[in-house]
Amino acid sequence: MTGEAHYSDGQSASAMGPCLPGLDAGQRCLVMGVVNVTPDSFSDGGTWLDPDKAIAHGLELVSQGADIIDVGGESTRPGAERVPMREELSRVLPVVSALAGAGIFVSIDTMRAEVASLALEAGARMVNDVSGGLADPDMPSVVAAAGVPYIVVHWRGHSADMYGPAVYTDVVAEVREELGQRLAAITAAGVSPANVILDPGLGFAKLPEHNWKLLASLNRIASQPGYAEPFPVLVAASRKGFLGKLLAGPDGPVRPFTRSDDATVALTALAVAAGTWCVRVHAVPGNLDAVRVASRWRQETVAAGDQERMRTDA
Repeated sequence: MTGEAHYSDGQSASAMGPCLPGLDAGQRCLVMGVVNVTPDSFSDGGTWLDPDKAIAHGLELVSQGADIIDVGGESTRPGAERVPMREELSRVLPVVSALAGAGIFVSIDTMRAEVASLALEAGARMVNDVSGGLADPDMPSVVAAAGVPYIVVHWRGHSADMYGPAVYTDVVAEVREELGQRLAAITAAGVSPANVILDPGLGFAKLPEHNWKLLASLNRIASQPGYAEPFPVLVAASRKGFLGKLLAGPDGPVRPFTRSDDATVALTALAVAAGTWCVRVHAVPGNLDAVRVASRWRQETVAAGDQERMRTDA
């Protein structure tokens, strides 16, 4: 996913991802650190609910090497009910403002257009919408007006019924097609394709077998009809339940979320080697090491492939 991506409407951007002013990680995959300002997130609910603790945690993640801090005030764990918008705003705005004021590249993790708009005014520079614009039809116009990068996640409904819609005949083909539908809708609303990052939505209306199939087919998710080059892809697998279930073995108990960090590091390396643009993680150091190693591996793999093609064409 290198070089120039040429889009069907004549626009172009680096195929490694959108332009992120003030952020330069070279040729490696980016690392997004998670700050959940919630009482009920699946792996760390309540740990960072206090704004001062959330701000300190964001600063710590950056000191450990995170490129982006993703701040969210509404849990999307299975079974979670929505919180009032006023509550979501009270959770995220002080944290976004403080971290952005410290010069950190902040992403706002929200499904609400008004929360996104106010967070952008407070200094956020990216929107991570797990609903891909489906939860709030005003979201694409907010993103378009701001001209910021937009993470579009595959989604089929709110967390209160997380697995009811997890029915697929061909999960990769259907997720790819449904992301394409979202892409068409948001670009029609004015979002530049050059600002779009796709996320297959691991765990969102997905059973473990669906997640693994999607991870093995990230290149298909990135490639969308009508676009000559692949879109950047974000992988958000950190501490998710399908890892804990895998690590449990055939008869053992499911591995606790916070004991899935080593497995997350392994998955990060594989995702980066497959060309992932960014990984969203709870624990930065091990994942950053995996990113650096896998990015170097991918660099040599791509170079070797280019040399082989040159020999074949000669």
